[in-house]
Amino acid sequence: MAGSSHGHTPAAWTGVIIAFIGFCVAGAFMVMAQPVGFWAGMGIVVLGGVVGAIMRAMGLGQPKDLHPVHRMTGDREPARARG
Repeated sequence: MAGSSHGHTPAAWTGVIIAFIGFCVAGAFMVMAQPVGFWAGMGIVVLGGVVGAIMRAMGLGQPKDLHPVHRMTGDREPARARG
């Protein structure tokens, strides 16, 4: 993954940081036996995914055409029928 710059974008970092904060909030409230706080933390986790997706849509994520998997399949010639 390191060779493909997987996740090294502002959208990925922001989404993961927000989700991590939500995970910490949910974990703390779970230990304190406070269900409302736990679910609030889980809402923050979901918010991290939404924010990351919005930022990717705004162009702050990795473009699909630069991803190695897409470049490799795009460079291949179509399969020829054997006869």
